[in-house]
Amino acid sequence: MPKFNERTLTEAKAPPTAPEAPARPAATLALTSAATAVALMTYTAPMVTLPDVAADLHTPLSAQAWLLNGTPLGLAALLLVAGSLADDYGRRRIFAAGTLALGLTTALGALTSSTWLFTLARIAQGAASAALLASSLGLIVHAFPSPRGRLHATGVWGAFVSGGIAVGPLLSGAMPSWRVSYGVLGAAAVLVTVLSARLLTESRAPRGGRPDLAGAVTFGLALVALVAALTLGRDGWLRAPVGLLLLASVVLLAVFAAVERRSATPMIDLELLRHRRFLVSSSSGLFTGLAVIGLFSFLPALLQQTLGLSAMDTAWLFLLWSGLSFAVALQVRRLAGRVPPRWQLAIGFLLHAAGVLTMLGSLDAGSWVRLLPGLVIAGVGSGLLNAALPLAAVESVPAARAAMGSGAQQTFRYIGSCAGVALTIAIATSSGGGLAHGADIAMLVSAVLALVAAASAVGLRER
Repeated sequence: MPKFNERTLTEAKAPPTAPEAPARPAATLALTSAATAVALMTYTAPMVTLPDVAADLHTPLSAQAWLLNGTPLGLAALLLVAGSLADDYGRRRIFAAGTLALGLTTALGALTSSTWLFTLARIAQGAASAALLASSLGLIVHAFPSPRGRLHATGVWGAFVSGGIAVGPLLSGAMPSWRVSYGVLGAAAVLVTVLSARLLTESRAPRGGRPDLAGAVTFGLALVALVAALTLGRDGWLRAPVGLLLLASVVLLAVFAAVERRSATPMIDLELLRHRRFLVSSSSGLFTGLAVIGLFSFLPALLQQTLGLSAMDTAWLFLLWSGLSFAVALQVRRLAGRVPPRWQLAIGFLLHAAGVLTMLGSLDAGSWVRLLPGLVIAGVGSGLLNAALPLAAVESVPAARAAMGSGAQQTFRYIGSCAGVALTIAIATSSGGGLAHGADIAMLVSAVLALVAAASAVGLRER
């Protein structure tokens, strides 16, 4: 862990606080992992039901990216804000509020009757998920102060990211309709909220001063503009609305940087951008969204449209990828002290690239069997990524700012996923050779992005 200059770390100025109640490690890990799984199940639920949702809501092909990008939009806009609020005002408080909001907004999503109402519900789900995901790692770091305990806990938490991705499509495919699955997920989130209020202990790292409201507003608006531009770009990058949104995003990010330099309690210490461990964590999150989440979010819909698979058949097929990811992430803690997180990230990206390249030509040949080796290889790679990313996030910042570190990495992750989904849909649906040929091009782009990510993880090593 690099030694940060005390003048650049706001938490060094934090006033002394009253002793906190002892954490309950087992309960903390169980509840944060369960809430994370529910959040990822909500995120991935539309993957195999996208054709049904689009038909039910009368969504044209040009607007289907919004059905997938609503949740990552809310996540990207609020993760960093939620992480800073959790560190300053109470991680349990933000976690419980986010989990309850996720339950309510997911249930409301089941009642929507139009594309835009469903998209707004998905954005609200993403915002709620941001609160619980960012605060989860802060709660875990507080409950597991030793390096060995933290390694075990972040590995389990990362495995439940994979577990949520695995179970979400299965649940939505097994239910009578996508609306019923949303009701079930909403009830599960509310149950976790009730248990959290009883079993979790509060922790915080207050820095004093006023909340960075100006930073929160400018950063949130900048990301909303950026994600909206990335999603609308699917219909043409040279259109005026896309250009104006990109310009607005750049201007707002510049304003955000100026605000953070002057704030006594900034959401993110910009000096962290000079530290390579933080850059590895953030860039790996970005490329995970671009290369992995972007492709696998739309690939189930492509399989249904090209191979004629049902939603349930697609969910079982993708369980090979996501289930292996879950199993591998649980076992990665055995690599402690042998393989640094950045090498785990590099290997994970390389395996994803190899798996995706193995799947080339499968859809064009009309054979789902040819997908199996690639799903296995990519699943192992995804497991390494999901285990290494949370550990890299908490190791890239001081322990007192773990929630902020988690929020920063996941912000980049879901910005990447928004761009990746829009890019995948644009490539797959605009190819003159049909959907199967377009899917091959999208897979090739995903593999190239993963190779760039692997080189970045290895190249950005500490001096």
